[in-house]
Amino acid sequence: MSAPPPVPAETTELLGNGDTARASLEALRSEIAKAVVGQDPAVTGLVVALLCRGHVLLEGVPGVAKTLLVRTLAASLELDTKRVQFTPDLMPSDVTGSLVYDARTAEFSFQPGPVFTNLLLADEINRTPPKTQSSLLEAMEERQVTVDGTPRQLPDPFLVAATQNPVEYEGTYPLPEAQLDRFLLKLTVPLPSREEEINVLTRHSDGFDPRDLKSAGIRPVAGPSDLEAARNAVARTKVSPEIAGYVVDICRATRESPSLSLGVSPRGATALLSTARAWAWLTGRDYVIPDDVKALALPTLRHRIQLRPEAEMEGVTPDSVITAVLAHVPVPR
Repeated sequence: MSAPPPVPAETTELLGNGDTARASLEALRSEIAKAVVGQDPAVTGLVVALLCRGHVLLEGVPGVAKTLLVRTLAASLELDTKRVQFTPDLMPSDVTGSLVYDARTAEFSFQPGPVFTNLLLADEINRTPPKTQSSLLEAMEERQVTVDGTPRQLPDPFLVAATQNPVEYEGTYPLPEAQLDRFLLKLTVPLPSREEEINVLTRHSDGFDPRDLKSAGIRPVAGPSDLEAARNAVARTKVSPEIAGYVVDICRATRESPSLSLGVSPRGATALLSTARAWAWLTGRDYVIPDDVKALALPTLRHRIQLRPEAEMEGVTPDSVITAVLAHVPVPR
């Protein structure tokens, strides 16, 4: 998945009310580029997740600006953000909040946890035990937190951006399939190219401080109203029966792959259709084409399949399986 191309002027004139919102979201790339070098696919993936009301799992080695990317996105969108460092001793109440006794009133009052925000950065989510990991399940799926039997709504928009390190597994708790399936996208954050890394060092030598985004000139270029207008425009993006059938055929093909012990579920098919619609709208169309489905297939499906041990030993990867499926499933005309 690469960044969408600029929207042609003639297309912009035809699409109507969503144009201002699209222009604002397109401006995010240049705003985030003031602090983060490269990583256009990850930036676009986060925007797609916001448009689809989904969540994102960011995977990359330490030091590739995963945290900085989320913080800069929140600052550029004028959204509230909080960060939780997931550790083995983290408790569920440290995430969701808890009841606190007030000695003055002799009553318990609810103290909201960091999950009550627009953008929650769950740093190294696989370093905390399953009990704490599962505390996010209700928040991610129902957009609410239940404490002492009382449900409490989370703000809108609400997005969980969780990070994990792909190379260091000692002392970690791999996310179960049920929780992985709650993430709309799994985005890989690669190491920068040589030119990009030189750019990073040049910025730091010129005084760039990643802890102070204001000094880097980061300012809000879009807000919740733009995001809501964009979501409404995405909801009007047309999907033909042929495209819906194409999405289903791709997902069903993963269930028949000899390399997989678990294929994509119907929820995964729904997710792929949603992300393809968001991508189509970002590229300036009000209808989905097969290329939109192909562009989002890897980040939407790679975490929803499970390799057989023998396939994994032979070097097969989830991405290679999905790529092979895309090559074999007939494309509608």
